[in-house]
Amino acid sequence: MAAGVPVMQANRVRQNYVANLVAAIAAFLLEAGWYSYFYLPWVSGIGRTDEWLRLNSPNRALQFLTALIMAMLMATAISCVVQATGKQSIWRGVKVGVLLWAGFVFTAWSTEYIFEVRPISLWLVNTGYWLAGMVLMGAIVGGWRKKS
Repeated sequence: MAAGVPVMQANRVRQNYVANLVAAIAAFLLEAGWYSYFYLPWVSGIGRTDEWLRLNSPNRALQFLTALIMAMLMATAISCVVQATGKQSIWRGVKVGVLLWAGFVFTAWSTEYIFEVRPISLWLVNTGYWLAGMVLMGAIVGGWRKKS
C-alpha cells in the first residue's frame, strides 16, 4: 500500500426499519404541511389550477402511498450513507441529508428548471421541501439507534 494513503474500513450497515419508517412518516407529514402552506405558489408555478388538479389527478390514495413509499426508500438510502461514513449520530444524519440534497436534488432540479424555464419560486418551493425533508430524515435515522 502506498505511504500516506488512508485505509478505509468498511462499516457494517444495518437497517433499522422502524427508524426508517418513522423518518418516512415524518417527512411525509412535513411534505403535507409544506405544500399546504406553499400551495398557491406551487400551483401557479406548475401552470395548473386547483380545479384542473381535482379533475385530472389519478387516485389520491395511490399518490399518497407513492409519496410514502418513496420517502421510505429515501430514508433507507440516507441511513446507509450515515452508517457507511462513520459513527451514527444526529449531526452525521443532518450532514448526510444536506450532502445528498446538494449532490442530487439541488443539481438535478437546477439543471431541469433552467432548461424547462420554470419559475424560481417553484424551484424554491420544491427544492426547499427536499432540503428540509432530507435533513429531517437524516436526523431521525442518524440519531435513532437500536438498543443492544
